[in-house]
Amino acid sequence: MGCQDDLLVKKVYEIYDNISRLETLKPSKDVNMLFTQLVLICMPPNPIDVTKLCKRVQDMRSKLIRLCGEAEGLLESHFSTLLGSFDNPLDHINIFPYYSNYLKLSLLEFTILGKHCSHVPSRVAFIGSGPLPLTSIVLASLHLRTTSFHNYDIDESANSLALNLVSADPDLSNRMFFHTIDIMDVSKELKDYDVVFLAALVGMDKEEKTRVVNHLAKYMAPGAYLMLRSAHGARGFLYPIIDPCDLRGFEVLSVFHPTDEVINSVVIARKYPMPIHTQDHGLGPIILPSKCSEVQVFNPLNHGNMIEDLAMEEQLT
Repeated sequence: MGCQDDLLVKKVYEIYDNISRLETLKPSKDVNMLFTQLVLICMPPNPIDVTKLCKRVQDMRSKLIRLCGEAEGLLESHFSTLLGSFDNPLDHINIFPYYSNYLKLSLLEFTILGKHCSHVPSRVAFIGSGPLPLTSIVLASLHLRTTSFHNYDIDESANSLALNLVSADPDLSNRMFFHTIDIMDVSKELKDYDVVFLAALVGMDKEEKTRVVNHLAKYMAPGAYLMLRSAHGARGFLYPIIDPCDLRGFEVLSVFHPTDEVINSVVIARKYPMPIHTQDHGLGPIILPSKCSEVQVFNPLNHGNMIEDLAMEEQLT
């Protein structure tokens, strides 16, 4: 590592130590301050490859990602409960402090999907929707206004809070559905979806994520789209990183790395119409290598030209 990397890792370690000493990760002044510091350190574009750091740092990163996931879940539960106390929760949704980030991320994902999918999807699945399913809500409200959204989460209390948010809305209550189940126990239903979104924190390490992706590759409809959230550079201390070459059974279409306050990278892939085999049939499905190294860098600092920028990128490729 270079000096700059050493300094970054040192700062992340210090914050990790402080976070790990907290009695609870529920929203509070101390919790909010530490996670804000962590995000601000990891947000600036940085060429560091956190997956190649030493084992000691890797172990810390793995624990930190789980702490971030726990804190994120508690934050969403807190605000979902608060929103649920209103007669019309969605009228007050902008009280969630990161709502604007979800607006940007959802627009980015919708725009990327529109580049590759020629029709409006009729049924979409969101895996790991949580107690505050903002992506589904924003996409259904602003972008995919005729699409039905099936939200999957393993936590019954999360789904209960989420359902309460949309039950008072006459439109979304008819188009948003919530399923309490481990996605690894869902099989034939997956073929019913045109698009499957996989939340960043479903599968918190490479092995877990790969297991979920392989399950989706087995049961999703041929030609259906998979939208995944990853991370890039130092942002890999906050979220798991997806290597496009690990998406066996899928053709990776694009990878976008935002450089603003939208933390997650976006990967879109399409399930192959049929398994691709090598001449030695015993080796099983493989992914074409041509797309593995293709990374489209997206810079959304000029938000007004987001769609035009993406259109230009499409022409260049």
